[in-house]
Amino acid sequence: MLNALTIDIEDYFQVHAFSNVIKYEDWDKFECRIERNTDKVLQILKDLPPTVALNHRASQHATFFVLGWIAERYADLIRRIQKEGHEIACHGYAHQLIYNQSRDEFRQDIRKAKAILEDITGSEVIGYRGPSYSITRKSQWAFETLMEEGFKYDSSIFPIRHDFYGMPEAPRFPFIVSLNGKNSYEFSMLNDELSTSQTLKLITQSFQFNIPQSVISDPRFIVEFPISTMKLFGQNLPISGGGYFRLFPYPVIKKGLKSINEKEEKPFIFYMHPWEIDPEQPRITGLSSRSKFRHYINLDKTESKFRRLLKDFQFSTVRGALEKNSST
Repeated sequence: MLNALTIDIEDYFQVHAFSNVIKYEDWDKFECRIERNTDKVLQILKDLPPTVALNHRASQHATFFVLGWIAERYADLIRRIQKEGHEIACHGYAHQLIYNQSRDEFRQDIRKAKAILEDITGSEVIGYRGPSYSITRKSQWAFETLMEEGFKYDSSIFPIRHDFYGMPEAPRFPFIVSLNGKNSYEFSMLNDELSTSQTLKLITQSFQFNIPQSVISDPRFIVEFPISTMKLFGQNLPISGGGYFRLFPYPVIKKGLKSINEKEEKPFIFYMHPWEIDPEQPRITGLSSRSKFRHYINLDKTESKFRRLLKDFQFSTVRGALEKNSST
């Protein structure tokens, strides 16, 4: 089964957990390590042994959600990512939580980032991921702005409970977000019949969606790709990336992801950051014990676990999943 691999292009000093000790205005004062770490990720994606590459039928590809601040300073890096066959998507410009912004501030942030990325790549950017998954119930107004600014899909919802993000009641698998005409939103699974009388069918065998082109181009709809979770004792367990990937032993991660593929017959969406394979990154002082634990736990083990993940599962871009086999 083909799953979606996503990489969030932001540097170690830009994470939300550090925002109380590192101001946005001071970012330029820190050593930027994003280029070397992202180049390493790109190399890892090409390093599959021949037998694994043959089994996967192609090299592993990913969607890179790029921060506009990074793209503005490292345009050649973005071009290298694109040249390797990966998708460039938008992570906003300044990595500010959506629910801490006004609608106008949010619009200007994503508009600026989208323009920078499209100017660098020469291609339309259709995907977005909010900083720290900050589309929640109190910021779901962001969907309408994303639609208006030309985005076709979003991957900002994490269906778990967390202290500064999460929408645990949201569907666990890709769904359609639509305006219901009352300034609120409806979530429809991809195999539900919409008010347009068009049925969006999830093809579970290969992570491809048969989405009518009329729906993809309709500004009232946006496809949501939530971060994948495993259902355990009635709760959504986060196992598909980030600190959770670094915290849990790899056999636990593998078992959970295989369960999504084999028992639930669904693809999963995995995420990581280039700084997670950089155990030598500078240590930030003044952090709370919680933030320090979340950021630095098992950085020295991430690369080896990531290489194992690429051997065990096959990945594609989110855009490929959205557009492949779309009917006209």
